[in-house]
Amino acid sequence: MITVKSFVFNDFQTNTYILSNEQHQCMIIDCACQNATEWQQLKGWLNENQLTPLHALLTHCHVDHVLGCHYLLDEYGIGYQTHPASKIFIELASEFSSVLGLKLEKFPPPQSYIYEGDCIQMEGLTLKVIYTPGHADGSVCYHSENEKIMFSGDVLFKDSIGRSDLPTGNYEKLRKSIIEKLFVLPDDTVVYPGHGPFTTIGHERKNNPFV
Repeated sequence: MITVKSFVFNDFQTNTYILSNEQHQCMIIDCACQNATEWQQLKGWLNENQLTPLHALLTHCHVDHVLGCHYLLDEYGIGYQTHPASKIFIELASEFSSVLGLKLEKFPPPQSYIYEGDCIQMEGLTLKVIYTPGHADGSVCYHSENEKIMFSGDVLFKDSIGRSDLPTGNYEKLRKSIIEKLFVLPDDTVVYPGHGPFTTIGHERKNNPFV
């Protein structure tokens, strides 16, 4: 059985997800905790549930989604994985953070790159990488067919979609990513977005006014 725990971190109210199994292993998606208080909140929950992080995954490298990556590396020795098209955001992280008024302690290089179709695994869970540009180059979603869950980052939200007016954003690419790669998933797939409440593919296919 896989458990999904969510935290809302930093000034941009970014969702961080922890996926854990019965063997006390976990994956962390978009580690966005920005200060010592939030780092301790994350650590306390991991300790309370006796969880060992195996993977740190990013949906994309906008600053509000990566603020806790250095903490995971320092505390647990876990580097993050991201798509290589995110390199521009990694290289310019300090500049982007200052523009947004966020304090980025440091942003190490990725542990490894992931690509369309790759599978990230731990006992009882396989997440398949879906490349979904449009909000930002390097944006990916993570889908588990067995668990019927999908982590959409800032590509798809409940009744909304990600912005396409930021650097490397493109509305037509975003719309194509959603229609051709996400809306082909089963209706009962639960969507966990980068901000805001969860939704389902079926609900968004029928009701999302932006696609």
